[in-house]
Amino acid sequence: MATTVRRTVLTLPAGPLGPENPLPALRPLDETHVVDERDRAALPRDMARQIGFQPLSTVLPARILDGYGRERTPTALDAIVIENDRLRATVLPGLGGRVHSLHHKPTGRELLYRNPVLQPADFALNGAWFSGGIEWNIGATGHTALSCAPLHAARVPAPDGGEMVRLWEWERLRDLPFQVDLWLPEDSDFLHVGVRIRNPHEHTAPVYWWSNIAVPEGERTRVLAPADEAWHFGYERTLTRVPVPVSGSVDRTYPLRGEFPADYFYEVLDGARRWIASLDEDGHGLVQTSTDLLRGRKLFLWGSGAGGRRWQEWLTEPGTVGYAEIQAGLARTQLEHVPLEPGAEFSWLESYGPLSADPLTVHGEDWAAARAETEQRLAEALPRADVEAAHAAWRPFADTEPGESLATGSGWGALEVRRGKYELPGTPFADSTLGEQQQPWLELLDQGAFPEPRRAVPPGPSMVSPHWRDMLETAPAEPLTEYHLGVAQWHAGDRAQAVRSWERGLVLAPSRWPLLRCLAVAAEEGRQRERAADLYGEAFDDLCAERRDEDEAWMAAAVALGREALEALLTAGRPAAARSVWAALPPAIRQRGRFRLLEARLLIAEDDRAAARAVFDEGFEVEDLREGAQILDEVWAGITDEPLPDRYNFRMRPER
Repeated sequence: MATTVRRTVLTLPAGPLGPENPLPALRPLDETHVVDERDRAALPRDMARQIGFQPLSTVLPARILDGYGRERTPTALDAIVIENDRLRATVLPGLGGRVHSLHHKPTGRELLYRNPVLQPADFALNGAWFSGGIEWNIGATGHTALSCAPLHAARVPAPDGGEMVRLWEWERLRDLPFQVDLWLPEDSDFLHVGVRIRNPHEHTAPVYWWSNIAVPEGERTRVLAPADEAWHFGYERTLTRVPVPVSGSVDRTYPLRGEFPADYFYEVLDGARRWIASLDEDGHGLVQTSTDLLRGRKLFLWGSGAGGRRWQEWLTEPGTVGYAEIQAGLARTQLEHVPLEPGAEFSWLESYGPLSADPLTVHGEDWAAARAETEQRLAEALPRADVEAAHAAWRPFADTEPGESLATGSGWGALEVRRGKYELPGTPFADSTLGEQQQPWLELLDQGAFPEPRRAVPPGPSMVSPHWRDMLETAPAEPLTEYHLGVAQWHAGDRAQAVRSWERGLVLAPSRWPLLRCLAVAAEEGRQRERAADLYGEAFDDLCAERRDEDEAWMAAAVALGREALEALLTAGRPAAARSVWAALPPAIRQRGRFRLLEARLLIAEDDRAAARAVFDEGFEVEDLREGAQILDEVWAGITDEPLPDRYNFRMRPER
């Protein structure tokens, strides 16, 4: 059959994504992949330089997504299917363009780990993320802020005369447009993926990209890559060079042989073909290869320990097969960001398909032979020259204007194109995509003034790039303008000026709580705990006087501010004031897992450990538990010396 592209609907049990958190993300990025500056001296010079190149400080202007739940219901998801007589790829354009499934028809094998559920969890840079399939990580170290966001999608002519699917968006953390072209040639066993990232600005931009592929985990599943060494990153936040495959007497190329979650960034030598494969006990599985620009390869494993297995249950469905991740990126490790010059672009081509190799050699003790066997089978299935030729064939089509629209992303790209008057062939950001969140910024752009709201509502998203900050600085100094200006100044590192802007806005603001909350965060970051507690208490009281609990935006604000106020008051040692905030929260909110944990903390502060223990005994789930978080261990240790119950064990590193 000729390659076809069609729309369909995929129904999965899914946890609700919930509303955006309306509080601007002022706090430092909570990212586990960090190496202390003093440890960089032992790293290769180019790696150390790229680790230190403009790391992300906050996720502004993106908003935090933490309103999701764990009560899953059958949910219809828009999907795009790309299919020939060999492969069928199913893509979710409304969820970051995730490739949910890659099915090989001749063998009937699913090549990816296809998650049977869609369960948001706190792994993305801005919160909500889900596991499974192939995801396109752009922005900064971590899972992209677009993990659960819609992308633009359309049909585009393919190099072989057929059709391909283009996904594109404006990545807001780095202010860069990108595209992903999914091309399945007729009669091909390999899905080609052309990727392009452009820098339309007059300054050098830090770029991050890792294609993340979830593959089924098994006792005899082995991950192979062309390397004899790797950079090991554990959740102790150290980066060390280790041999491959055996490290510490354990063969780490088998994901289930490690105990704790860990990353292995393979040291692929210059000139070597870039590839990574996951093969089962019979030598069957998936291989990913690319043109040379995509130099990095990585294995992430959950390990066999109790914490890793608990995370697997949390992200998937208890009783189903687990998964590991094989990845490919622009740098050697995910801690690095690569400079992209003004007006320049990065482009490369990746290929995904089935691979079969001799199982005795693949699983033998001779690592060099296992590698050579895998690479030989890859060369037979898809020669390196064919990947280069496919990239060259795709490259002229990257500028082709899209045809029929298949999905619509955000309006932020249209706003940026209108402001910067950028010419971006192949990735149109149409004015028709501009929506409610962009409207105030359009008015600032066109009229030089930021509109004040007609009624009290939680503020919309802020813009923080230098262009928008300059416009806010010259706009009339109304309270909401001062609020957004302060957020932009905070993002730029000018914290003193941000505080002054928020204080100016507070004088005439009809709604004070958004500004008070910003000042409270500033006090916290300045280690002024008592002042932060005062400001949070005042902000929460002000919000309660305005809020309308039947309105989703107001409820999201009450949840977000109530949580922050409780944590600040407990940190300041004010349990009575924290109890007042607790009592003012709607009963349904108090039953959420995050707030049950806060209740346990409050009871400990009130010296009622028996009641705090009862909260744990009754059971709760912290829906937005952060990757690598130790909070459950810490609160439990404040109650008892007994071992942490298994249901709360999400440890990703050895106990100290």
